[in-house]
Parts: sequence; C-alpha cells; structure tokens
Amino acid sequence: MNVIKTDIPDVVIIKPRIFTDSRGYFFESYSKREFDEKVRPVDFVQDNESRSTKGVLRGLHFQCPPFTQSKLVRCVKGTVLDVAVDIRRNSPTFGKHVAVELTEDNHLALFVPRGFAHGFAVLSDVAVFQYKCDNFYHPEADGGISILDTSLGIDWRISLDSAILSDKDKNHPLLEEFDSPFDINIDLYKK
Repeated sequence: MNVIKTDIPDVVIIKPRIFTDSRGYFFESYSKREFDEKVRPVDFVQDNESRSTKGVLRGLHFQCPPFTQSKLVRCVKGTVLDVAVDIRRNSPTFGKHVAVELTEDNHLALFVPRGFAHGFAVLSDVAVFQYKCDNFYHPEADGGISILDTSLGIDWRISLDSAILSDKDKNHPLLEEFDSPFDINIDLYKK
C-alpha cells in the first residue's frame, strides 16, 4: 500500500496496490502489519457499513473522550466525497479539512484519526461505505458539528438545499458554537 500525505498531518490517504488480469482485480484492502508500519499502530475493533442514496450527507461525527475513535474509511460501491475536519483545540489546523473522493474504482481509503470530525456526501446514485473503528460505538459519547457549516469552506459537490440529512445531523452546532472536548495533545491513536 502507498500512503499519501495530506495538508493535515496524521490524516492520510491509503492507495492499495491493485493486481489486474483478464479475470478482474485483487488487492489487500487492509493489512495490519503494513498499516502499523506505514501509518501507525492502530487496533481496529469494529467494522461498519452504510448504504446511502445520491444527495445524502452524513456527519460531521465523532465520539467524545474517553470513547474517541480513529476510522479507516472507504467506498466499495459508488462515489462519495469524504471529509475529515480537525476539531482539536489549539491545533494549527483547527477547523481545516481534508476532502477526498472515494470510489469503487479508485479503491482509496482515508485514515481519520481521533480529534477529527468525519462526514461524507453521496455523489453517485447509490454508495456503500465501509469503515473500521478502533473503539466500539458508545451512543452516550456521540458528538457532531454541523455538516452545513459554511465557515468550514467544504464544497460538498451537491446542493445543500436539497441534501438529505438525518434529524440528528440537522441539529449539530456550528464550529464557532462548538466547545471541543479534544486538545492538540490528544493521543490520536491509543485508547
């Protein structure tokens, strides 16, 4: 696998080595040994999958301490615009984001460390999205910032007027109203 750095340290794009022939293709979507060596040691404990239709916006989600999560995300069907926003107080990149198109054809994955909010927009008719988490889901620790916050400068590449959001996602605070439970000194990788 190749690791592609982004403008925010610790948020990286994973590009797998793809082997193709007349039958199709093969690639390792995840190798703990290689991930630990090239990115960081992370103990993923839960895999999730969602299916969404065109125009769905999900996010910007995170889990509050002590149940923070790192995520390794990818799109296995369709196309999404995937986004990670730095929400660590005192971070030089606080409020900045990384956006990457993840598709069933490019096979890219995005690593979203602890201290970042995560969300995505569905650009294709249907998208199946998979993500690995390094902590279990704790509903009492659910957090979010508004995916509609224009101060974040995210071009979701869909009309926000017709975007499909859950009731929960419609009610997250804007970044300027948000009192982040994360600090720049958070250990991004360990429980």
